[in-house]
Amino acid sequence: MNILHIDCSPRAHSHSRQLSTALVARLLMCNPGAAVIRRDLGRQPLPHASADYAETLSAPNATTAELAKAALQLSEQLINEIEMSDALIIGTPMNNFTVPSVLKAWIDQILRMGRTMGVNESGEKIGLLQDKLVYVAVASGGVYTGERANQPDFLTPYLVAAFGCVGLTSVKFFPLQATAFLDEARIAAQREQLLETLRMPLAAHVQ
Repeated sequence: MNILHIDCSPRAHSHSRQLSTALVARLLMCNPGAAVIRRDLGRQPLPHASADYAETLSAPNATTAELAKAALQLSEQLINEIEMSDALIIGTPMNNFTVPSVLKAWIDQILRMGRTMGVNESGEKIGLLQDKLVYVAVASGGVYTGERANQPDFLTPYLVAAFGCVGLTSVKFFPLQATAFLDEARIAAQREQLLETLRMPLAAHVQ
């Protein structure tokens, strides 16, 4: 088994990192021989899409093979990391009601028409990747889901739509909320409650 572990916070000991690390540890307990592919977007952010990348996607027939290969090299590497993985575990903060720009930059590289998504006869996007488990550990200073929600949530529907259009539909969210108002002990207790929501070992979810 291969696990792709992605973190998006620039903070070394952020709440989203701690939760994603705990999820990876739980999966490794079930699969001691598993390998972890690490992608730290928070500490090593990806460049935003270049002009060559945009030109190659918008006019592939007008792009030389050599230029296209160079322009798509990073995208291909990131897509290969997903294809080689049996599960994705992503730790991310909620920034201003949605995903941080480093995660958006990664998504912009993996959503590629003709490579990870296609179009059916009705004009709807269809995923070309094999579905796999995607666990998203979200840390939010406020409360965005549940009975006490008091702020908008554009992160959850966006990620569901983005992953869904490439074929990744088995997405589960772990919301660690109100971190701006709780002490470390209460945040740790909330984190443990989220881990307890796993009613079966993570390995049982992975095909």
